[in-house]
Amino acid sequence: MIATTIKSRRALLSWLTLLFVGHALPLHAGNFEVLVTVTNTNIAEHAVVTHAVVTLAPLFEHDGASVTTQTAQMKQREAMFQPFVLSVAVNTPVSFPNFDQFRHQVYSYSKPKRFELRLYGKEESKHVVFDTAGVVVLGCNIHDNMLTYIYITHAPYYAVTDENGMTRLANVKNGTYQMTIWHPDQKDRRQSHTQRIVIHTESANLKVTMAMRSIRRVQSPPEPDDY
Repeated sequence: MIATTIKSRRALLSWLTLLFVGHALPLHAGNFEVLVTVTNTNIAEHAVVTHAVVTLAPLFEHDGASVTTQTAQMKQREAMFQPFVLSVAVNTPVSFPNFDQFRHQVYSYSKPKRFELRLYGKEESKHVVFDTAGVVVLGCNIHDNMLTYIYITHAPYYAVTDENGMTRLANVKNGTYQMTIWHPDQKDRRQSHTQRIVIHTESANLKVTMAMRSIRRVQSPPEPDDY
């Protein structure tokens, strides 16, 4: 067991501890799991951090192919975006199917991808290619409660933490990586946490403790009589 304390002054504002656990079994590839928890006592009800994006960028020669599998789809259902946070590789086309009885008009003013999908109805779908790395915030011009984020990355390994604050990256090749963790409510909004790590085990587990803002932005369901 190896414990690593983050020493960067900037990182200390939002990250407290880093724990790496593994068994020294040199293999070509393995599984990498990350648990993200929250430090703030004023939001203790959020003991784990859901919707955090974890990426691994290799610091060695890599074939560039992503081994992460996901459905590049942002659903509109019950006047909500699903999922709340989506992570995709650069140049991924993302579809926006509408499963509601009423029409939606999806838009974004974010610098990596500014676009607008004009009004379209149930069982219709449109798509957008996200060709620039960064974070895109999306909303609906018709329904103000709708909010979602798409995180676009060059990293070949990427995933989003689940309701237990966990994410798993499968078939990660042994080597040195730059790990990045991002969340829309991280305390330091200007810069994500980055940490150099070395993976050389059959399976590795990383625990990251993260400080969040006191007021957290979430996507709220509509009021019963709104739509």
